[in-house]
Amino acid sequence: MYIIKKRLKRARNTRIKIKKKIRLVIFRTLRNIYAQIIYNNNTLLSASTLEKKINKILKNYSNKYAAAIIGNIIAKRCINNGIKKVVFDRSGYKYHGRIKALADSAREFGLIF
Repeated sequence: MYIIKKRLKRARNTRIKIKKKIRLVIFRTLRNIYAQIIYNNNTLLSASTLEKKINKILKNYSNKYAAAIIGNIIAKRCINNGIKKVVFDRSGYKYHGRIKALADSAREFGLIF
């Protein structure tokens, strides 16, 4: 419980600093990862491992690979909708593993943050 409170505190402090900007928000569970583009508390775009097309592709792959694919997809959707620059909101998670894989993949495909 203590670890969750610390993560939520880090997330809250980050969100105070990046208020009123287009942000790439990450949420992860043990099996899935979700990415959303949010502006002014409105979700503009989203991608997750639960989408049917993506889920079929990722059935036999690792979580890191799935995170990289989600980063690729969210970057492509952003570029197609005219969003090139975002602020990375990692929701208080440490920047390693799946979070890092998603961020690196999004940067590789043209998203700037």
